[in-house]
Amino acid sequence: MTQGQLKIHSENILPIIKQWLYSSKDIFLRELVSNACDALTKFARLCEEADRENFRIDVKVDTENRRITISDNGIGMTGQEVETYIAQIAFSGAEEFLKKYETHQEQDQVIGHFGLGFYSAYMVASLVTIQTFSYQQGAEPVCWSCDGSSIYHLEPGTRQERGTDIILQLAADEDEYLDHKRLSDILHHYCAFLPHPIYLNGTRINDQPPLWLKAPSECTNQEYLAFYRKLFPLDAEPLFWIHLNVDYPFNLKGILYFPHVAQERDFKKDSIKLFCNRVFVADHCQDVLPEYLTVLRGAIDSPDIPLNVSRSTLQLDRTVRQLGQHICKKVADRLCSLYKEECSRFLEIWADLELVIKFGLLQDEKFYDRVKECVIWKQANGEWATLEDLLAGKEEKKLYYASYDMEHHDLLKLYKEKGLPVFLIRTHHPLDLAVLHRIEEKTSACFTRIDANLDEAILDPTREKNLLDAEGKTEGSKIATFFQKQLGLEATQVEAKSLASHSLPALLMQQEQQRRLQEQLAYHKQTRLPFKPTLVLNTNHKLIQAIYSLEAKQPQLAQDLAQQVYDLALLSQREMDPDKLSGFVTRTTELLEKLTCTS
Repeated sequence: MTQGQLKIHSENILPIIKQWLYSSKDIFLRELVSNACDALTKFARLCEEADRENFRIDVKVDTENRRITISDNGIGMTGQEVETYIAQIAFSGAEEFLKKYETHQEQDQVIGHFGLGFYSAYMVASLVTIQTFSYQQGAEPVCWSCDGSSIYHLEPGTRQERGTDIILQLAADEDEYLDHKRLSDILHHYCAFLPHPIYLNGTRINDQPPLWLKAPSECTNQEYLAFYRKLFPLDAEPLFWIHLNVDYPFNLKGILYFPHVAQERDFKKDSIKLFCNRVFVADHCQDVLPEYLTVLRGAIDSPDIPLNVSRSTLQLDRTVRQLGQHICKKVADRLCSLYKEECSRFLEIWADLELVIKFGLLQDEKFYDRVKECVIWKQANGEWATLEDLLAGKEEKKLYYASYDMEHHDLLKLYKEKGLPVFLIRTHHPLDLAVLHRIEEKTSACFTRIDANLDEAILDPTREKNLLDAEGKTEGSKIATFFQKQLGLEATQVEAKSLASHSLPALLMQQEQQRRLQEQLAYHKQTRLPFKPTLVLNTNHKLIQAIYSLEAKQPQLAQDLAQQVYDLALLSQREMDPDKLSGFVTRTTELLEKLTCTS
């Protein structure tokens, strides 16, 4: 029997590994199974006649003796190799093997890159024993054991067949790892896509290879959907998907799915699983993908992703940035091809796509340039149009828009009657307004809400009351002055216009930039600026004329009706303070009583 001392720089290295290196104790199983997988891969490389069909990894639980055993029938180790690869902490046998036996075959990729994975076992074990038997001719079985101190024992082993057993004697407070369901969940989480069969107490764990390894041309829609259900069993079916398959200048494979997206979706939700050589690393890709793409679902796998020593987090570098940029380009290309080749389908699912596209426009210059041609807007006439469609044939680049809240407003109907194109946005959400501002920065387009500036086309100059009286005033200016006096609103300007409509008595206008600022403050629940609109009276409406004519005969009724017109304008444009709604209802009732008595 040989006794030796671990070749490490500090006797405290194992406690450091146990307490600080890994974010979760569950990772010990991932590391040990990954090592077993590497042992099988190495044997396959060295022995072309190796019977790969009989390769397997077994995880067995002995609840009575409180042991977990991870076994493989891979390459095994000699006593010298145990001394080299196990007793020298942080010596990477995988890296040495790769340098000596390079291959580019997918099935022969070695997982490990660091020599610390084995020592993760001490997060849960008080004693670790290795029984191993090398494939080499004339080799003898070897047994290595260590209780987590700096002293290990190396002696003849008992294993009779090629391969390795890692036997963990669980620590006193680690009974959870004796539970079959618990271990099954861990193995499914981390090891579901490893290349060699894994069994837990005789039950196969990884029964489905990752679909991303197949060429996109060989995958069917049914396979894509089945793989999505495996990754996200509780989700509704995705809208479509993007199959990533890159070999240069980096290796990247994966499948990204577009899910149904709620308008208030949490973009930081864990939704894209990150793998490195088919080993699960993390359930988010925030360091690889920009925020606007983290709403996607799926999995990406790259052996080129630089990980920290515990293989738990990314180390940001040029490769990570390149990966992210490539994925962004593929997503943009897929969106554009969907719009050009399946436009009806694109329109059908626009509500689920627009959040990603519009956030991308705001956050990513290159993404903006790629998808700007497939950003669509719903027009007041119910049809959809791109910015290019809206600007077509217009010398002046002014475009009118309206809030969805105004979809049935008489003012919007007037614009439609005059053939003026108007598109709709959600003004209560800052995203659409931010996108408009972004487009204004990038193009010559100028967006104006229909109740911010009236187009001359909706005015009727032939009926404008602009004749001067003896005092040099027009009837229109006198109507405006009358309403200003009756309302007593010093902060509100009043104008009288001859609108080409008989159905709209009055409306409120507010300058475009002031309104945009108001909407932003309202969304963020900040104190709103004082509402300083302009009340525009339609001199062609019979109600306005009637109220004006009551000034001499029934001044109080005229005042009440003027207030009612103003309140109705507020209400119709959703500008009325909710706290004042009750007072409006009371005044309306009282006004109706007065009118009834008058009649």
